[in-house]
Amino acid sequence: MARLSREDRQIALGRLQAGQSQSAIARHFHVSQSTISRLWVRFQATGSVADLPRAGRPRATTAAHDRFIRLCHLRNRFLSASSSVQALPGPHRLSDQTVRNRLHEAGLRARRPHRGVVLTRRHRQNRVQWGNQHLRWTVRNHWRHVWFSDESYFLLQRHDGRRRVYRRVNERYAPNCVDEAPVHGGGGVMVWGAINTAGRSTLVHVQGRITAQRYVEEILRPHALPLLADQDAIFQHDNARPHTARLTTQFLTDHHVQVLPWPSMSPDMNPIEHLWDELDRRVRRREEAPANHRDLLQALQEEWDTIPQQDIRHLIQSMPRRCRAVVAAQGSHTPY
Repeated sequence: MARLSREDRQIALGRLQAGQSQSAIARHFHVSQSTISRLWVRFQATGSVADLPRAGRPRATTAAHDRFIRLCHLRNRFLSASSSVQALPGPHRLSDQTVRNRLHEAGLRARRPHRGVVLTRRHRQNRVQWGNQHLRWTVRNHWRHVWFSDESYFLLQRHDGRRRVYRRVNERYAPNCVDEAPVHGGGGVMVWGAINTAGRSTLVHVQGRITAQRYVEEILRPHALPLLADQDAIFQHDNARPHTARLTTQFLTDHHVQVLPWPSMSPDMNPIEHLWDELDRRVRRREEAPANHRDLLQALQEEWDTIPQQDIRHLIQSMPRRCRAVVAAQGSHTPY
């Protein structure tokens, strides 16, 4: 029963009393059926699902302490265990690990947080409005006509702090235990691409800082316009300054390009973002890592061409789910 928190035991008991099977409850909580069976037997014998008294070290915290710890960390999810120890009222001698144990009992564990863009109230309102406007769009009648585009920057070497090294004590600075990395990741390359259910653009290398003039002359005119020859085609790009500049909007208007309105701060709504992640993983998995910017660009272009079209089609088919998700989240962050 150690795998079930107090709250989970009460929920499981309620489901048992409602007539749900023990096997179904066990699958829901990812425990064995015997655990649920013992829980039911204990409740019938004692009228409670709490642990029975047992010999051993007495519990260091009271019920009030447990409640205080749980509420503190529910109100501030980034609070550390040591901070909550210092905030506990009254005299006590609790360790950080004791606080972690109480949080584990409440189903709270330290995990890596999702890193998302900053969303203001206006951003959330615009995202909900955009999601509601496109809730009735279907892949067959609408999304298959959209060309999703974006720029992305790829580093030559990426160090996200998640690599681990096996070493002995006092070997922290041993040459074979140091993860050497060039400053700023050794630089990288920026590329532009566009995807559709029926195809993809070429992967365009963007050198230097991109302006509205360069965006029009180096990307839209030679690469985007040929993709938008179909009268039903819709072009999507985000609200970066070169995309919303007067020169860019005038160019698209003059060439009768239908542009999909896009909410600010919404990379999770664009399926091409997932394709950039897949492209980066494919380059990292190559047996011979790129040694310079030219090798990196060549690897990106080769892997871009080998991504199955079915994968791209599957990403675009998720657009109805993305719209529902952003409306359900009231404009906040979504799982996409």
